[in-house]
Amino acid sequence: MSDEATGLRERRRARTRRAIQEHAMRLFLERGYDATTVSDVAQAAEVSSMTVFRYFPTKEDLVLADEYDPLIADRIASRPAGQPLMRRLCEGLLLGVAGLSPADHRMLLDRLRLTLATPALRARQWDHQYATHKAIVEALRGHQQDAEQEFRLWVSVGVCLSAASAALVRWAEQDGGPDLDDLMTRALAIVASATGEDLPDVR
Repeated sequence: MSDEATGLRERRRARTRRAIQEHAMRLFLERGYDATTVSDVAQAAEVSSMTVFRYFPTKEDLVLADEYDPLIADRIASRPAGQPLMRRLCEGLLLGVAGLSPADHRMLLDRLRLTLATPALRARQWDHQYATHKAIVEALRGHQQDAEQEFRLWVSVGVCLSAASAALVRWAEQDGGPDLDDLMTRALAIVASATGEDLPDVR
């Protein structure tokens, strides 16, 4: 298969995936998460339930799955290697938020509000947080096999992600009213100040 054909197929898959998730979120917000079935989502998206499960293995994934983890990991790993670790982490996370479109903001807010209000989603969120954590650690670790360095990475990434999560929860609890970039900057500045670093303005 040619590169052009492969690219076209991937774009179609991405559009189908996004359409399914958008229909799912609309139904979850209108009817409630527990009251909406995967069959309902499939019908709204005009695909089969099997197709839904091919893109989203569980019902929870319809809310929680996203493309952000590899993008965030790449942004952090692409920061200058000579920078202090916490600075690389904070800058990468801030650049990730700064790159969100208005549509991304709306989707993120809906997902956060739904997750905070739904016990099943809150429980599953841990798996996704761990996946994000692991992706960032692996991106920074590279091929190093130093156990102490890896432990340092796990701790440092965990601290920064906790600060970012606190900002996201505050943003969602206030119905998206505050500026997300500002909240994230303030949260990560607290982390940066604990290490004696100044957090740059990446906006």
